[in-house]
Amino acid sequence: MRKLTRSGPPSTFTRRAAAALITAAITLSTSAAAFATDAIVLRVGDQKGGNRSLLEISGLAKDLPYKIEWSEFPAAAPILEAINAGALDVGYTGDLSFLTVYASGAPIKAIGGTRSDARTQAILVRGDSPIKSAADLRGKRLAGTRGGWGQFLINATLEKAGSKIEDATFAPLGPVDAKIALLAGSIDAWAVWEPYISYATLKDNARVVADGEGLTPTITFIVASDTAIATKRAAVQDLVQRLNKARLWSLDHVAEYARSTAELTKLPEDVLLAAYTAQKTSPIAIDEAVVKEVQAASDRATRYGILGKTLDVSKAVDRSFTAGANSN
Repeated sequence: MRKLTRSGPPSTFTRRAAAALITAAITLSTSAAAFATDAIVLRVGDQKGGNRSLLEISGLAKDLPYKIEWSEFPAAAPILEAINAGALDVGYTGDLSFLTVYASGAPIKAIGGTRSDARTQAILVRGDSPIKSAADLRGKRLAGTRGGWGQFLINATLEKAGSKIEDATFAPLGPVDAKIALLAGSIDAWAVWEPYISYATLKDNARVVADGEGLTPTITFIVASDTAIATKRAAVQDLVQRLNKARLWSLDHVAEYARSTAELTKLPEDVLLAAYTAQKTSPIAIDEAVVKEVQAASDRATRYGILGKTLDVSKAVDRSFTAGANSN
C-alpha cells in the first residue's frame, strides 16, 4: 500500500491507518436489528454533490438499512443553519464554519471528517488584475465567507504579509455572489475553496495569489445534530463509516468520482477532476491531534474577531464515531 503523503500536521494518515476508520466503531455489516428500516430517514446536507456522488459511484450507497434524503447547498453556512433549525440531521462543513455556529449555542457536534491539501484554499484575482502577491492585497476589497475559511484565510494571509485586516476592506460574500463580484470588478480578490478555485482558474481566467499552506488545517467535518446522534445513532454511525470507506476508494478512482459528480451536479468534469486531484481528500479520526490542531485555528480565529469567544474544541466534538482509529 502506498503512503498518503502531504506536508502538514502529524495526523496525516497512511492508507492502512486511514482504513482503521472503517472498522473503528462498527462495520458496514451492522445488524439490521439496529435500524427501524421503515422509520429511519437521514436528512443530509451536501456541497456540490460531492458526498452523494461519492457514495453512489463507489457502490456504498447500495443496501442502505435506512433512507437518505439529500439536500445540496453552495456553502457550509446554510447547511449549519438547517441542522440548527432541525431541518437536517447531518452535514459536511468546514471546521471554522462549524465552530462559528457551535459558538452561538447550536446543539451540534463534529463526529468525523476529512483533510484536504491546504493549497486548495486560496485567494483569487482576475487574470488582468495588477495584484501579483499577498503583499499587493493591502488596501484592496477582499471577499469571502463570514465566519468560515474565506474570512480566516484573508486575515491569515494579510498577517503573514505583515498587514492587518484593517489594512483591507472585507466583503462578506458567499461563493456565488463573490464570483459575480470578482468578474464584475466590484471586488479585487476572493478567498474560496475547491471546486470554485478550479472553476475560476480554468473557466474564468482567474489567478491564485495566495493559498492556505501553513495557515489552515483544511479540515471538513461531518456534523450531526445532538438529536440525530441521540435518536438515529446507528444510521449516523453507518453513514460515517461508508463515507470514510468511499473517501479511501476515491483516492484511486479520481476520474470516476469526477465524472459521477459532473453528471449529478452538471459542473464541468474537467473542473471536478482538477479539484479532486488537487485536494487529495482523505478521512481523519477525531483524535487528540486533530482536536489540538483545530483548537489552535479556533484560538487564532478568536484573535481575528471571527469567533466572538474562546472555545473548548474538545467539547464541540464527539470522538466516539471514529474512536479506535490509529493515526500512526
